[in-house]
Amino acid sequence: MNLATKLNELKSGMEIVPGQLSVSLGNFIREYAEKLEREGAILGLSGGIDSAVVAALCKRAVGSERTLAIIMPEKDSKKENIEDAVNFASELEIETKLIDITPYLKKFKVYELFPLNKPLFLEKLKGDLVKKAYSSYERKTGETPFSASILGFKDKEFGSYLKKSNAYYRIKHRLRMMLIYFYAELENKLVVGAANRSEYEIGFFVKHGCDDASDVMPLLNLYKTQVRKLARYLNIPSNILEKLPSPDIIPGITDEQAIGIPYERLDLILLALGKGWDNFEIAKVLEVEEKRVVYVKNLVKRSEHMRRLYVPENSHF
Repeated sequence: MNLATKLNELKSGMEIVPGQLSVSLGNFIREYAEKLEREGAILGLSGGIDSAVVAALCKRAVGSERTLAIIMPEKDSKKENIEDAVNFASELEIETKLIDITPYLKKFKVYELFPLNKPLFLEKLKGDLVKKAYSSYERKTGETPFSASILGFKDKEFGSYLKKSNAYYRIKHRLRMMLIYFYAELENKLVVGAANRSEYEIGFFVKHGCDDASDVMPLLNLYKTQVRKLARYLNIPSNILEKLPSPDIIPGITDEQAIGIPYERLDLILLALGKGWDNFEIAKVLEVEEKRVVYVKNLVKRSEHMRRLYVPENSHF
């Protein structure tokens, strides 16, 4: 089989039928809401594409009047993301709660962990400095801060900085998860997560955070590029569709900068790895350096602990 044929095989594996898929995912959400005896659905709405798709699916599944979106900005959130979330919820005619989590984070003295949180640092300057620090770490160590942070920091260079960084941003997702579940319990709603397959497989999420801890995960079988196709079908606004995906928890960093590889390439590598292709074959077909394939493969392996619960194999008492 020649390279062009192999490439077409991968690309065809990314094809979806969005109309059918939207119906099946809506049914999935509705069925679990009924199965778990919930009176609607609740989600965290960030202004990004994944949560926007989930919001649209929830409306289809249980109706706008039974869908609740929690919008939880904080000091580092971009204003455009907050506005996009609020405007899209209004367009869907779903109920929202806007909760600024900055005061809660200040209680934990979270912002004191980030040296750039001083009045003299403008937002753009903070973002530029974070990008430079991110690139500098990669040049000096040979790996991205994201990759280095999947496991612990025992004997790692710059470990003290990475520990503070993890503590700084991960609490934001975990606090949001707690608030979502608080209102879910109050209103007896199904918690619908927004994690996609690409990020889940490489560990690009916060364990026990708002994208990980939920009752159901309708997008977990879809790669990011497939989520985008579904979003177009669902008429997600162009300002959400076209913006660069970002975790929006540390200034200046987008998803692809953090991961170190574009989603379009990442998804095809992940699909090929799932098919059992070897590293050399994937690199040849996708015209990428073999070390990029190895990098993705290592992300999947190192992040396994984030996707499973470890228990003793033989516990006899």
